[in-house]
Amino acid sequence: MATMEVKVPDIGDFKDIPVIEIMVKPGDVVKPEDPLVSLESDKATMDVPSPAAGTVKEIRIKVGDKLSEGSVIMMLETAGAGTSAASAAAPAPAASLTSAAAAAPAASPTSAASPTSAAAAAPAASKPTAASST
Repeated sequence: MATMEVKVPDIGDFKDIPVIEIMVKPGDVVKPEDPLVSLESDKATMDVPSPAAGTVKEIRIKVGDKLSEGSVIMMLETAGAGTSAASAAAPAPAASLTSAAAAAPAASPTSAASPTSAAAAAPAASKPTAASST
């Protein structure tokens, strides 16, 4: 596991913005884009999102602290380095697709049985048709 610093992202020309809420605590598991802290300027309230999935290791700020772009908020333990965590998440859906593809051949014999069932159903369908024409 890798540990990464979570920093205040680009927030425009704002400097020394007070922290009004910390939404996570050490040990919490977060997903990418989960809100971590709220900052409030004189014009707007901004949530700082998690840059990656992981476990909150250490919080380096407290409510009332004034932050600017690049200030370290917390330490996040991830499966890999910051960008690797996002890349590591990408193969998981591919693995799901692979297992779905593996299930598809298993469905093929069922599909092969379906035409047989359809052929068996066809004579049954012709009987009611004959009965209805009578």
